[in-house]
Amino acid sequence: MATVNVDNMLTRLRQKRAIGKRRKIIVCTMISFMVTLVQWYYDNFRVKEPSHDWDEEMRSYLNRMYNGKEVDCIDQFRISKCAFKKLCRILEENGGLVRTRNISIEEYVAIFLKIIAHNLKYRVIGFDYYRSIETISQQFNKVLYAMMRISEEYIKFQPSTVGSSERSKWQWFENCLGALDGTHIPVTVSAEERPRYRNRKGDISTNVLGVCAPNLRFIYVLPGWEGSASDARILPDALRRNNRFHVARDKYYLVDAGYTNGPGFLAPYRGTRYHLSEWSGNN
Repeated sequence: MATVNVDNMLTRLRQKRAIGKRRKIIVCTMISFMVTLVQWYYDNFRVKEPSHDWDEEMRSYLNRMYNGKEVDCIDQFRISKCAFKKLCRILEENGGLVRTRNISIEEYVAIFLKIIAHNLKYRVIGFDYYRSIETISQQFNKVLYAMMRISEEYIKFQPSTVGSSERSKWQWFENCLGALDGTHIPVTVSAEERPRYRNRKGDISTNVLGVCAPNLRFIYVLPGWEGSASDARILPDALRRNNRFHVARDKYYLVDAGYTNGPGFLAPYRGTRYHLSEWSGNN
């Protein structure tokens, strides 16, 4: 009798398991059918966004800039259409600018000119030209380097000499090559770097070393130092780096009281007050 009851219990358990498996199969089948139905409805009846050929739209935009109206090219790039095409040819032939499979010379130059003409951010240009910020940065720098390569050939300084009125002042500084000083330029930096760039007046700036010849032409500039750095700290760095500031033997530059006297540099006498009003004009 006990054996029969055990067999009946096992039979009922097997039946329940079989029924549970069938239910799972039915539920999974219904879910799969519903998912397929929803996907079919979505693909056939949803409101589709119009497809865009971004590359074609960008080419059309560029073509309108440098092949359209003259005023549009001047407004966007600050140069005429003729000058734009000539610049593209010069940068390609002499500047080493190379077109790629996806980027033309015209696009390179157009992006570069628009950034410097309107002081635009990379992300703004990237949206207009359907390019990533990294791509825009790379394109800008490639054109910048190409411009630097042709600069010596196409950018010429006009001959300049010191006027007679100014020459009378410089006659007291025999062998003097010019003057140098640091100047603070306001900058925007991250919150973590602000203490380094805060100068003694409390402003956030970068301290730039500038060296001028007697004709007031800049002959050396060293940017990049934080505003908290003193002038006396920046000058030694300029003398040591690879593209260093060189002072000819037995020559010197005039410096202010923020520097010390030494070979190549002449500072004012300590404790002596100098008034610019005494040396203004043609005295």
